[in-house]
Amino acid sequence: MKIDFDDLDRRQCHELVVGMISPRPIAWVSTVGEDGTFNLAPFSFYGGVFSRPPMLCVSIARRRGEKKDTIRNIEYTGDFVVNVVNDELAMAMNQTSADYPANVSEFKEVGLTPLASDKVRSPRVAECPISMECKVVHILELGKEPNAGSLVVGEIVRAHVDDALFENGTIDPFRLEPIARLGADLYCRIGHVFEMKR
Repeated sequence: MKIDFDDLDRRQCHELVVGMISPRPIAWVSTVGEDGTFNLAPFSFYGGVFSRPPMLCVSIARRRGEKKDTIRNIEYTGDFVVNVVNDELAMAMNQTSADYPANVSEFKEVGLTPLASDKVRSPRVAECPISMECKVVHILELGKEPNAGSLVVGEIVRAHVDDALFENGTIDPFRLEPIARLGADLYCRIGHVFEMKR
């Protein structure tokens, strides 16, 4: 089958892309707004960019043509925190994807604990096994309205890792138990894992 994306509407494009690019890790992004409200929202168009300096990127699409709270907050502070979602936090993460007003904190709505970060203004999620404090390096505006979005590239300036996960200089994925996003409303856990020496 050959597919031309010009023949598809926005929703069809989205469903096709998320089905082809999967599984995708989840960036649970915490920010703070100009009024001091803590925001927390999940994004699955997310990935590593570079290891030294350590950098990651998160793509934040518009909602009904308007910038989401997350990108407005990032533009305001110049920072954000990416929190890693494990199996235990999956339900809370899903709840924070709801369309809350800008002056409502998702932390309070779902019963999570904001912790002060060390090097950025945005809070981190106390319950998360890994949190990465990030400072903005670039914000690229992509697409055309109303389907535009922002690609945020951030440098990880400090990481907070649960001691139980850290072994021999790396993270044990079996102890972390991260979840990932598939297409539609589907998620996955670590299942069959195999090793291939490079």
